[in-house]
Amino acid sequence: MATSVRATADGYPPPAKNAPSSSPPGDGPPQGWRQKLYRFDTKASPYAYIAPFFLTFAAFGLFPLIYTGWLSLHQVELGAPAHWVGFKNYTRLWDSSFFWTALRNTFTLGVISTVPQLMMALGLAHLLNYKMRGRSFFRVAILAPYATSIAAASLVFVVLFNPDYGMINQMLGHLGVHGINWETSKWPSQIAISAIVTWRWTGYNALIYLAAMQAVPGDLYEAAALDGASRWRQFISVTIPSIRPTIFFTIIVSTIGATQLFGEPLIYGGGVGVSGGSAHQYQTLSLYMYEKGWTNNELGQASAVAWVMLLILLLIGAVQLLVMRANRRKVKG
Repeated sequence: MATSVRATADGYPPPAKNAPSSSPPGDGPPQGWRQKLYRFDTKASPYAYIAPFFLTFAAFGLFPLIYTGWLSLHQVELGAPAHWVGFKNYTRLWDSSFFWTALRNTFTLGVISTVPQLMMALGLAHLLNYKMRGRSFFRVAILAPYATSIAAASLVFVVLFNPDYGMINQMLGHLGVHGINWETSKWPSQIAISAIVTWRWTGYNALIYLAAMQAVPGDLYEAAALDGASRWRQFISVTIPSIRPTIFFTIIVSTIGATQLFGEPLIYGGGVGVSGGSAHQYQTLSLYMYEKGWTNNELGQASAVAWVMLLILLLIGAVQLLVMRANRRKVKG
């Protein structure tokens, strides 16, 4: 008996409803143990990709942090067993005049190096944001100090600020200022060290600001120019509010760097660099921690200083976070 077969558009009969699929096995989802392996790979692969970072952080970041906290509660000397002393190391810091001197020096060095540095970086970024000849060259040139090693930069500034034959005193002598001792006096020595920090990090922060400024829509500047705003008014009313999150970021990073200031004062002081000068006039918390741990062989005290520095940074970060949230609410309101 003949049966009529309904042809499809291309002349072939349609496939039966219960007929097995003729597509290759690789086109569909894997079956059986292959399907389980596929699901496991899909779920586990992201964790495997990020595992090296967390393992490295746990080995070189988290473990030293916890171990340093444990050492801060013990009296520790190299080659001798640790003895539990509780919070005695912290109370000794509270009663130490050298600790408070180092804390004040860290604060003053941070202020006189961070504030001028960020203000100069804002100004340089604003200038480089406009069309000018050789703009690419200047962008590379301002980053050159950051690529210079701390040791080389510090040694150059040691020569510049030498009280006997330094170029800074010679220039000031032509202006009628004589006899500034940039090594033994407190404020001159701190100004000299802050000059090293400012010279090295201004260009780095300027490029960060420049990247943020280039993301500001040009329509805002055009509208401000149509309203008669000068470049200075555009900078104050358009640029700074638009890059405010970037400014807070650089403030946080610069504050952390100022709290951990170590290489510049160490090299600047030469033989008395660890103690921050003959009268501890520029000894920072990092130098004080190093002196306690490797000069006085008091690793427990040094660990306590490290944890105090961490607590100070957390406190500063919390304050800055609250300021950022308050500014956001103000802008939204």
